[in-house]
Amino acid sequence: MIKFEGVSKTYGGFKAVDDVSFVAEAGRVTGFLGPNGAGKSTSMRIMVGLTPPDRGTSTIGGHNYADIPNPGRHVGVLLDASAQHAGRTGREVLALSALTMGLPESRVDEMLTLVGLTENESGRRVRNYSLGMRQRLGLANALIGDPSVLILDEPANGLDPAGIHWMRTLLRGYAERGGTVLLSSHLLHEVEMIADELVLIGRGRIVAQGTKAELLQTAGTFVKAESPEKLTAALGEAGIKASASGDGGFRAEVDPIDVGRVAAAAGVVLMELKPAEGAGLEELFLELTADDAREPVGTTGTTQQGAPA
Repeated sequence: MIKFEGVSKTYGGFKAVDDVSFVAEAGRVTGFLGPNGAGKSTSMRIMVGLTPPDRGTSTIGGHNYADIPNPGRHVGVLLDASAQHAGRTGREVLALSALTMGLPESRVDEMLTLVGLTENESGRRVRNYSLGMRQRLGLANALIGDPSVLILDEPANGLDPAGIHWMRTLLRGYAERGGTVLLSSHLLHEVEMIADELVLIGRGRIVAQGTKAELLQTAGTFVKAESPEKLTAALGEAGIKASASGDGGFRAEVDPIDVGRVAAAAGVVLMELKPAEGAGLEELFLELTADDAREPVGTTGTTQQGAPA
């Protein structure tokens, strides 16, 4: 488990992380999301002892990272796939990690097989690797110690669609076996597919957090009628406000059964009646981090409960 409690970090007059608190639980994939400069990388550096916080505490399994004996056996970290010795071969990178952690040399071959680096590729120097190959090597290095916690920053960068699917399956299986995964990525669709929990950060502060189901669900009803004007008038008389919601339909912030009763009483034929679909992760992300966006963003979503408008 990763626990962040009241963590703040300031560089000069810039507050990179501002009183951030959240928990990444064991057996879960936690998506850690935010625009560039929102504080994600600083937070992850604080977790693994590379950057000291000005205030607050960050613990992994109840311990500061610096106090964990042989930390690579407990925490797998990939913050920058390019931060690997360019002059060493992929095999040498893993062999040195295995030696440092006291692991058998056979673990190197196991990891190369796991991440799909061939014997020929593992014998090439890292400077000649593509970004996707560096990502695979970085994941192998994070996993070599068989840790119980994974902290990954943009691990899918450079991977092709097959590679992204492989990584998704790998991390999902890791969490299902009881591991803790904290995953930061700009590939929102992938995060939405794999994450159990979501933590969204903007301008150094948490703007929303909770389970994927909690954050992405939206209450209400989508309805489409043969006579839209008659339906909206009937709903208005019943004190139910309806707003246009694409393709000639309407959205009402009540349950479908309430809309159905009003329509039936008014003799309105309904063509469609169903619970409103929740906002997607991309829509939620754009809405909650609009203040950080470099480009003007227009969204059609509604502000989630508990998040700032």
